[in-house]
Amino acid sequence: MRLMSLARVFAALIFLVMSVPGPANAAGKPTVTVGVLKFGTVSWELDVIRQHHLDEAAGFELKLVELAGSQATQVALQAGSVDLIASDWLWVARQRAAGADLTFIPHSAAVGALVVPADSAIRGVADLRGKRIGVAGTPIDKSWLLLKALARDRYQLDLNAEAKPTYAAPPLLNQKIAAGELDAALNFWPYAARLEAAGMRPVIGVGEMMRQLGLDADVPAVGYVFHESWAKAKPEVLAGFVEASAKAKEIMARSDAEWERLRPLMQAEDEATWRALRDHFRAGIPKRWTEEERAGAATLYALMASLGGRDLVGDAATLPDGTFWPAVRF
Repeated sequence: MRLMSLARVFAALIFLVMSVPGPANAAGKPTVTVGVLKFGTVSWELDVIRQHHLDEAAGFELKLVELAGSQATQVALQAGSVDLIASDWLWVARQRAAGADLTFIPHSAAVGALVVPADSAIRGVADLRGKRIGVAGTPIDKSWLLLKALARDRYQLDLNAEAKPTYAAPPLLNQKIAAGELDAALNFWPYAARLEAAGMRPVIGVGEMMRQLGLDADVPAVGYVFHESWAKAKPEVLAGFVEASAKAKEIMARSDAEWERLRPLMQAEDEATWRALRDHFRAGIPKRWTEEERAGAATLYALMASLGGRDLVGDAATLPDGTFWPAVRF
């Protein structure tokens, strides 16, 4: 176990690159260090925070550490190299079940979609029988588990046996469906948005899958993750970060000029892609985070546990206490 722990720390040191300096001097203020993917969608919001000095106004200095991938951000957080990262709450729940003190506040409710070419005969889930379906991630990807559950419960369709799933990285799926090598692609929202901008058609979004499976609450999929011990030691710093994040989202929700400024960071191939990314991000800004949404998350977790088993959630069949940081309301 000690060797594994040292290996995780070493991996974090390998992946860490120098911190990106903020736009202004915030000497004397406490810092919040966030591990990010350089061109990840969370970076857009963090860029807005720094551009408008929202961190300074909230009493802290935001520092970014660019990392090579999602696993590297998780390792960096666990090793104590950063204060926060962006991740999904199912990962947080699994870590808490294993004894970690990680906890979560919402960032985005944007979710992926099943997308097909514009002229495809696929109009609904029932039409997937015999089709080549590209799935972002692995066989225990949450969106794929939901789609399989919906196909089974509503249409008596076993997608593992009666379709042809292929698992791959999101960019590769987009390439394959564009080349005609797939009939449909179930991809994360930024990649689904790019397909839609290229003229492809969404068949069903992951949010609609959840609603059809009886989950009415809009549960944020991705959030900021941090150690509970850090939050308790620095409550005013966390409160300042939450305030800055909310103000950045307000700017992004109303200002098209802000999205013009963000174009280079978004890496949009064309105007249609830029608009699709902007609109999907805006649609995913959480509107509520109340007991209703948290209860919905617990219901979703139980469903995920039944569908994905230990490979997805570990040993906890129910949502571990503390998965969601309790001091955030909106």
